Amino acid sequence: METYIMALDAGTTSNRCILFNHRGEMVSVAQKEFQQFFPHPGWVEHDANEIWQTQLIVAREALRKAGITYRQVAAIGITNQRETTIVWDRKTGQPVSNAIVWQCRRTSDFTERLKADYPEVVDIFRKKTGLVIDPYFSGTKIRWILDNVPGVRERAEKGELAFGTVDSWLIYKLTKGRVHVTDYSNASRTLLFNIHTLQWDEELCRILDIPMSLLPEAKPSSWVYGETDPEFFGGPVKIAGAGGDQQCALFGQTCFNPGEAKNTYGTGAFLLMNIGEKPVLSNNGLVTTIAWGLDNKVVYALEGSVYVAGAAIQWLRDELRVVDSSPDSEYYATRVKDTNGCYVVPAFTGLGAPYWDPYARGVITGLTRGVNKYHIIRATLESLAFQSNDVLEAMEKDSGYPLSSLKVDGGACRNDFLMQFQADISNAPIRRPSCVETTAMGASYFAGLAVSYWEGRDDILKNWSIDREFMPRMNQDEREKQLRGWRQAVAVTRGWAKPEEKA
Repeated sequence: METYIMALDAGTTSNRCILFNHRGEMVSVAQKEFQQFFPHPGWVEHDANEIWQTQLIVAREALRKAGITYRQVAAIGITNQRETTIVWDRKTGQPVSNAIVWQCRRTSDFTERLKADYPEVVDIFRKKTGLVIDPYFSGTKIRWILDNVPGVRERAEKGELAFGTVDSWLIYKLTKGRVHVTDYSNASRTLLFNIHTLQWDEELCRILDIPMSLLPEAKPSSWVYGETDPEFFGGPVKIAGAGGDQQCALFGQTCFNPGEAKNTYGTGAFLLMNIGEKPVLSNNGLVTTIAWGLDNKVVYALEGSVYVAGAAIQWLRDELRVVDSSPDSEYYATRVKDTNGCYVVPAFTGLGAPYWDPYARGVITGLTRGVNKYHIIRATLESLAFQSNDVLEAMEKDSGYPLSSLKVDGGACRNDFLMQFQADISNAPIRRPSCVETTAMGASYFAGLAVSYWEGRDDILKNWSIDREFMPRMNQDEREKQLRGWRQAVAVTRGWAKPEEKA
């Protein structure tokens, strides 16, 4: 009887379930979108119960499509949108509020005040967590819920509530509240986890005024955390792997050696470079994060996060309505030979690495009478490559590793125009694998290794193969000209939404 690994891929706009066989092939896929809430400008929320319900629906659907039962699932691996913050009642399992999504900028003012009033804490957080103090990470989102949802702080201090990123939430629900756990990679995105000691840090929790009783147990990424309740799939299934989506993609891309890097073009774009078993702090606007915990070892990565990548293409489709579907953007972009001097900077929720400007806002610059919708569509696609290149340049400076090639995955990497432009503007080969679902694949590998479905990394390396390599074709003068224009455009966005100081 053939067995499979189930990957639950809890994304920012949809949940998926993919069943993988031993060869790393997808044998069944189910996907379902869920609602996005934007209660105020710059705020983004999800309904945590809807996340859970849609994830359960697609898991059952994937099993049905494959015609298999829980007995043929060797283990479940979970990968998730990171930093998204959920606080729930330990007894009822009900969230106390909507989930605050990683994109949400509601804590911008708080983080700016913290850095201004207590400048010494910037270095404390950086040294202990590898992160910068920014609304992006979970810690300030937890603090916001404690301070703004009536009665929540009192209940938290009594030990009645639990916090988790989406991995924790799904494991809690799948086990019917028996297991409250997260993995090192997700814990390292909270601003509360010491990446050197692998423990929740009392000093950091005290600075942000967060009760430690809220926090889940932190475990390696490849680990048997527990079993699903028999109600959900007809019998128990081991939950044996978990990891933040970007760390899972790094593992799924088999970037096992220091200096190997990948870029995931999802809702945002996330570049990670394996830097080995010793953390290196960035001097160029990147963060240091835990890539994974495996085989009693921890591997670290340098990371740069672009907040808006695929979401910019969705903006073309849903708000501007200049394309009917995301894949149409490639066709329209190639209707013109260039952007006619137009640049789009999609800083809808601020700028991430290497700028870290929560007050930046999106702009279209260089407009002249001759600019049409095709130019704007092309400029929007090019913005994904420009933003990624900003991160790659910082990564090379911090790591000391020159970029020999970049592995890519995520939905937008199917766009050949974008991949060629990325190769051109970064002056490096871009390698797209045969299976671009490397985030789910990484989660399945973590789970499979924990239950000996795969014997080791050599077993996994056999499964990676290349679909297409894009080689740079742009000459250096043109590249430098394009980058100068991009940097001018970015400068316009900086600090746009910053409140005016009172006299």
